[in-house]
Amino acid sequence: MKKLDKLILKSFIGPFVLTFAVVEFILLLQIILKYLDDLVGKDLGAGVISELLFYFSLNLAPMAFPLAILLSSLMTFGNLGEHHELTAIKTSGVSLVRALRPVFFFAVILTVAAFFFHNTIVPKANLRAYSLMWDIRQKKPSLDLKEGSFYNGLPNRSIRVGKKFEDGQTLKDIMIYDHSNGQGNAVVMLADSGKMYTQYNDQYLVLEMFNGKTFAEERPSSANAYGQNTGYLRQAFTKNKIVVNLSSFQMTRSNAQWFADNKMMKNIDQLTQVTDSLQKQIGKETELLEPNVRPFYSYFPTLKATDTLKIKADSLKLPLAITLQDVQTAANAARNVKSFTSSYTSRLSTIQRERNNYEIEIHRKFTQAFACFIMFLIGAPLGAIIRKGGLGMPVIISIAFFIVYYVLSILGEKWGREGVAPVALGMWAANMILLPVGLFFLVQARNDSNLLEFDFWRKFTARLRRMKGV
Repeated sequence: MKKLDKLILKSFIGPFVLTFAVVEFILLLQIILKYLDDLVGKDLGAGVISELLFYFSLNLAPMAFPLAILLSSLMTFGNLGEHHELTAIKTSGVSLVRALRPVFFFAVILTVAAFFFHNTIVPKANLRAYSLMWDIRQKKPSLDLKEGSFYNGLPNRSIRVGKKFEDGQTLKDIMIYDHSNGQGNAVVMLADSGKMYTQYNDQYLVLEMFNGKTFAEERPSSANAYGQNTGYLRQAFTKNKIVVNLSSFQMTRSNAQWFADNKMMKNIDQLTQVTDSLQKQIGKETELLEPNVRPFYSYFPTLKATDTLKIKADSLKLPLAITLQDVQTAANAARNVKSFTSSYTSRLSTIQRERNNYEIEIHRKFTQAFACFIMFLIGAPLGAIIRKGGLGMPVIISIAFFIVYYVLSILGEKWGREGVAPVALGMWAANMILLPVGLFFLVQARNDSNLLEFDFWRKFTARLRRMKGV
């Protein structure tokens, strides 16, 4: 590798790693905000949170690669142009295309690596991430008593404390409604003070209450309830202990393979198998349409040539071969056929939509990887044109192009899912639209065009006017 290649590649690798980390952090922060309500208040611990963020970071890497290479390409060649290093390279007889070669090879390698990463690592990371997310959602919130409010998270009990002390254990003015007998608020316990702590590795919650009373309502059985009064019991205590099993508060890990049927957890081979199966199902359903519709039809005897319909102004006379009952039967049959075909068409549309979803996932693995090369093709020449490094202009331009790419990708995916356009066309539309843009920037940068200066656009407008006049 020549010194020039080492210089350019070294200037590129640093910004790429930095921008990838920043983009990954921003995308990961978006995921955290999305699932924040499911994470807060469950005392998950640093281990579970770190595991979840690690899996989601792997999931987001294919999306972060294109934006990172776009921004780092802009910064690298913008810095070279701003410090006149790119001019020195050109004056030494090295063309811009030759100067782009080391980053070009890096972009090609990254494109291939991103594809294999998306096809092998991401499905496994998705399986782990979303199965863990399911377990987190099923976990009950951690025990959090608030002063003056009832807490209903304990099994068969509602508890309210008047004051919590700083040690986290001592309580004041305790009120507990016991619902364990299945008769509502029939048992109430009041205590002046108490302590709350856990035992046996947080498996049991112990609530000790001091100087209190228990009030219980004696309800008669249903057999002799009529005409009898309800009795009440009151019992004072100096110390009372309640032990609650906290097993329902522990997070249990489910089998990750339960979620393996989702399209996000499959590689290309698995997605292709499902797509082919759904396509065969669509073919079978289409072939069965005519045999299933045939029983709805009834055939009338053939009319004679002498039978006619005589229409008068005030009445409609039917031939003897057709009765009013036959007309009603035919109308009912037509309505049945319409209802059946409508439901049949809806079922076929559902299957087709599901097939499109799986085909979208297949193309996504290719399109997101190829987007790395497209973003390099846009960023590197554009950086040489604007000749501005740092995090100012490159960041603005990168965000603008990435938003355009993202919007086009979302529209193409929606069109493919709804059948407005072929899935392949919809998924590749964003890359195919931005590819000529990148080639245009490459040609302009090779010709040392001042694309962002007013004089360039003045000459360009004048040229268009002359062409229009011709």
